[in-house]
Amino acid sequence: MAWILLVLAGLLEILWAYSMKQSEGFTRLTPSVITIVAMLGSFALLALAMRSLPLGTAYTVWTGIGATGAFILGIAFLGEQVSFIRIIAAILIVCGLILMKLSSTH
Repeated sequence: MAWILLVLAGLLEILWAYSMKQSEGFTRLTPSVITIVAMLGSFALLALAMRSLPLGTAYTVWTGIGATGAFILGIAFLGEQVSFIRIIAAILIVCGLILMKLSSTH
């Protein structure tokens, strides 16, 4: 169950990062509200997952999901740069997430 909560927390992190970008520095109401609600939900789910997962594992996976997801969203919806080096970096993050999961005893 902790892993499911952690993945959901990571997905909410992607949402709040994207909506924060859309809020234009918290000058647009709807994306600003989405950002705050998604942040609170993400932190709450992360906290619940940390009840049984180690700090290092939970935090690394949470930030990795957020970073990789934000990277993909940026390319897909915001026209951000795609380069070989950026793709390799994202692949390395995903490999790190997989290794963290495989090394976890939970």
